[in-house]
Amino acid sequence: MSQANASTHETQFDVFAKVARYDHEQVLICQDNHTGLKAIIAIHNTVLGPGLGGTRMWKYGTEAEAINDALRLSRGMTYKAAISGLNLGGAKAVIIGDPTKDKSEHLMRKFGRFVENLGGKYVTAEDVGTTTKDMEYIKMETNHVVGLPEIMGGGGDPSPVTAYGVYMGIKASAKKAYGTDNLGGKKIAVQGTGKVGLHLIELLHKDGAHITASDIFESGLKVASDKYGANIVKPEEIFSQDVDIFAPCALGAILNNDNINKLKCHVIAGAANNQLEDETIHGDLIKSKGMYYAPDFLINAGGLINVYSEYNGYVREIAFSQTENIYNTVLSIYQKSEEENIKTQIAAIKLAEKRVHDTMILQSKI
Repeated sequence: MSQANASTHETQFDVFAKVARYDHEQVLICQDNHTGLKAIIAIHNTVLGPGLGGTRMWKYGTEAEAINDALRLSRGMTYKAAISGLNLGGAKAVIIGDPTKDKSEHLMRKFGRFVENLGGKYVTAEDVGTTTKDMEYIKMETNHVVGLPEIMGGGGDPSPVTAYGVYMGIKASAKKAYGTDNLGGKKIAVQGTGKVGLHLIELLHKDGAHITASDIFESGLKVASDKYGANIVKPEEIFSQDVDIFAPCALGAILNNDNINKLKCHVIAGAANNQLEDETIHGDLIKSKGMYYAPDFLINAGGLINVYSEYNGYVREIAFSQTENIYNTVLSIYQKSEEENIKTQIAAIKLAEKRVHDTMILQSKI
């Protein structure tokens, strides 16, 4: 076997090994020379219903990074839907490219055709790097899309509902850690001032929290500072702030050995997906430090709840009401974690997997 062929074989083996590790049903590679589309659609599990998950567009360093992101995010969507009581499976798509430069109507419509070819097994929505306008383009090619503008009968921007769920998770975590869910006077560090981060900062500001924020982009930081009085620090400084609560609301895999050891907070609760770089190692490290960690796929489920609401005629008040229940679920996860002496991440995964497993058994008997 030539070296080139060996390299190709090893790369293919790595992909299949990752798919097997997370137990995915299907992974689709999407490519189009005319539009420049390079995308991955990862369908993790459809036992509870069609796999619903947003389409993320990001300038990944390597194709392997993009595939790994799609696999981890799609598995998180399965857990998110299951633990939220939604009749949905888990899936996710990523488009490789700079959303500020590489995106076009034709690229999004071509992607929509790939979604259509899956026959409803995957339903897409807005995510990092994509907008409701992009969903309009996708809608031209398929009906398997949610997160549409309100004028088209959709729920519009899901970020306010996502932020509200994270806010509920923070309040529940504060209740567990400090004996009260009153956030007045609490020092909270928010990493990421994108759409969700800014909505969260607004809610925290209304409660009288003292906010410290960071981001790699200036626009959101200016709003956080000028409108909500946030103290702005450099991205690398956000982990070492003397705060009560740390809310990661940027990209994932930021809770690693170095950053966890810098943290001085008692609670970690934020909107970012896949915050733990390694679920076992870093979940254990957080637990050993006596910190309360609210599993990300649980407290950031508001966006999924919001788009799921479109199935039955969208009413935003109902979406907010359903999202509010995240508060009680977070408290139940902390209780399960203590009773079984397991990490909160594992407690949440066990609860989600039980619902999927019970449904699968039920279906096999029908």
